[in-house]
Formats: sequence, C-alpha cells, structure tokens
Amino acid sequence: MITKKLDEVAVMCGGTLAHDHDCDIRVKGVFTDSRKIEDGRLFVPLVGEKFDGHAFAAAALEGGAGAVLWQRDRGLPPAGPAIVVEDTLAALQALAKAYLAEVGCRVVGITGSNGKTTTKDMVYALLGTSFKVHKTGGNFNNHIGLPLTILEMPQDTEIAVLEMGMSGRHEIESLSAIASPEVAVITNIGEAHLLQLGSRHEIARAKVEIISGMKPGGLLVYHGDEPLIPLVLDEPETIKPEGLKTFTFGMDPDKNDDYPTGMMFHGKGVIFTTHRHPEEGLDLPLLGQHNVINCLAALAVADYFGIGKDGIREGLSGLRLTGMRIEQITAPSGLTVLNDAYNASPLSMKAAIDVLDSLKGHRRKIAVLGDMLELGPKELEFHAEVGEYAADGKVDMLYTFGPLSEETAEAARRKRPDLPVYHFSDKEELASHLAGQVHPKDIVLIKASRGMKMEEIVDALVKKDLHN
Repeated sequence: MITKKLDEVAVMCGGTLAHDHDCDIRVKGVFTDSRKIEDGRLFVPLVGEKFDGHAFAAAALEGGAGAVLWQRDRGLPPAGPAIVVEDTLAALQALAKAYLAEVGCRVVGITGSNGKTTTKDMVYALLGTSFKVHKTGGNFNNHIGLPLTILEMPQDTEIAVLEMGMSGRHEIESLSAIASPEVAVITNIGEAHLLQLGSRHEIARAKVEIISGMKPGGLLVYHGDEPLIPLVLDEPETIKPEGLKTFTFGMDPDKNDDYPTGMMFHGKGVIFTTHRHPEEGLDLPLLGQHNVINCLAALAVADYFGIGKDGIREGLSGLRLTGMRIEQITAPSGLTVLNDAYNASPLSMKAAIDVLDSLKGHRRKIAVLGDMLELGPKELEFHAEVGEYAADGKVDMLYTFGPLSEETAEAARRKRPDLPVYHFSDKEELASHLAGQVHPKDIVLIKASRGMKMEEIVDALVKKDLHN
C-alpha cells in the first residue's frame, strides 16, 4: 500500500501541509470510514448529501490516524497532522493516480452490465500464475472504491486488474482517467441502469467510456455479439486512444476473434475448447455457458500478457470468485442451493435459469426469483419476460418475491398453467413455505437484485433440517 511522508502525499494530491513541521510524518495506507481506524493511516473525510466526514476527523486523529485530509471550505483543520485540499474526493483520486504512476504497473480495466466481477476474478487468477497482480476487492469499483483499491496496492505490483462500475454517463470516463488502462474489457451491454440512462445505446456509450483514458496502442476486448459496441466506437463523439487495437469474443464464429468450439457441462463446471485454444479442453470450475463467454474475455487478456497453456490451466484450477455469484452450496440436508443473490438483470436472470436447467441428477429444479431493480419504464415487461422464460420447460416450480416479480409470476402462469407458481411479498413467509416444499434431492436457484437481500433465503434453506 502507499507509504509516504506527509509532504510527499501533499504534492501527490495537490494539497498543502497545515503545519510545515509535520512534513516528515509517515502515513501508511488510506481510509475513509472513521469507524475503521487503523494506526498510521491517512483519513480522507468525504462529503455527501447526508454526511460530512470532516465531523469525524478530530476523533480519527485521536484514535490513531496518522494524518487527515481537510477540505479548505470547512474552516480550520483539527489539531494534528493535516493536508489542506480544495476537494477531498478529488484529492483522493489524484493521490491514487499519482501512486499508480509511481508504481509503474500495467493496468487491466474491466466493465460491463453483467459478469465484470467474475471476469475480473478470472483475469486475476490467470495473470497471477506469472505476475504479481492486485485486483479490486469485492465490488469496490466506483469513484471512491477504485482509488482506494489502487492505494492498497503493494508497491511491487506488476499488473492491476481494476473493475469499473457506473450508474450514469461520464463516471467510467473519470475512472479510466485515473487508471489509464493498457487493456480494457467490456463483458456485455445489458439492461441494468436503464432507469438512469434510458436506452441500451446510452448504456453502451457509458461502458465504452473505459477506452477514453487508455494508453496509446492499448487493447480493447469486447463482446462481439453485441452490435452496439462497434456502433459506439464509430461515433465521432467517442474518445479513443491513438492506435487502439480490438479483440472480440462471443458465441458467433462470424463476428468474433474467439468463440467456443465445444462445451461439455458437468456438475461443477464446464470443459470447453475455443477457436484460439483448440487443444484438449479447458476445465472451468463455474456453472453456465455465460461463464464460458466471460472466460473467453479473460483468455484474451491472458494471451495478451503471454500466459501459456500451463499457466491458463493452473489459473483456472485455482479460480476463486467473489461470493454470491452462482455459488453452489450443498446443505447438510443434502439440498443443493445455487446462491446467485448478488445482483440481477434480465440477461443474467435468463443465464442463471439456463444454468439451473442444465444441471442433471436432481429431483426437481426450483427457481426463487426476486425483483430486478433500476430497469426503468419497461421494468414490468422485463419481469414478465423472465417469467415466460422460466416457464418454458426450464423449472419445475417457481417462487417470486417483491412487487415487480408479481409480474414474473403472472407471466409464468399464463405461459404454463400447470406450473406450480407462488408469489410472496413477505420474505419470511416465502422461506417458510419453500422449506416445507423442498426435498433433499431438489436444487434451488435464488436470484434477485442486491437490494432484495435474497441471501436471507439462502441462509434459511441451508440451515433447515429437511425430512421429506
């Protein structure tokens, strides 16, 4: 992590020391949450609509913080080591950009509507077989999380794999400006954030912003089955680095530089071959065709950095994913639960249902689907599409939760009147009813947007002693 004298930090973030005699004080690391003080770290008090971290700066110093940033318009800083800046968030971002440049590591930036965290984990696993790699933790992928991720980076890092998220236009552009990626990945363009952006075309423009801060001659790896990406790339308003190279991946052999040439699904994942990797199948320990597509993107990055066949196999065998992304759990009762409760969109819902449909050897396949949020004016239509998709012979029983998912239930009933469909507005009632229905040899998929907190149902099922 960043370890600097205070006068060096001041130069890097564009600030000035409140007291010149503090110049040789050394800080190690940065934090923004005053409830998580670690001795010697620099406290950055951020300002939001309903909070102001400056109120906790004095307590942070008293609790062991090495120093604080202080926004000039907040009056005099508290007694103790401080750097005065015009804007604490901008200073945090400037500090991260300067530290990244000083470390001199190469950067892979990853964005997309779905699959970016999984792809980040895959890229990290593959590159980690040959390089010292640092990656975004969890989903620390926004204007605060990305600079914090960079500032936690060991000074001997060779490649940083940075996830970039957004909720509106120009947010990824600012992240790209901080990170200056050499390689950028766009996993796909989905329907998430339609509420904020209004159309998939506008979402594509927001995702393509990742190339705006790229190094000249950099490589863009993108989902070639998505026609909006090349359309946006050709728009005169799109900011592109000089000498931009592209590489496409997807299912369509006519549109992509790499695509699957064979897939064999098994209980723990997929063995597959690709156009660029036609040798003996690669064993991906993840469920679903969509994860094979994500892996194509990761393989393209691995190829770019010269990871050989042995490194790719080693990386895939040691792959570890961020939690609640089609995490297969076998409960003590014997029940199989697919925990995919981290997030949801129409595209990822259908992909998860396909995973459930593909798994063999279970008595019944049960889907528990909650609301998908931030989909805009067509949200009911999208929920209905998911209900129809699930009812098309892919599940044996369907549970839905939340006001929007009532449309999912109704559409499923219309599509297949004989399908057992249950809708609940109370999560505890749903969990109780479901626990009374499931058999130890069943498999249950649980998926919804993060705000629905469907992992509570996962916990209830895993702990339940089934006697059916």
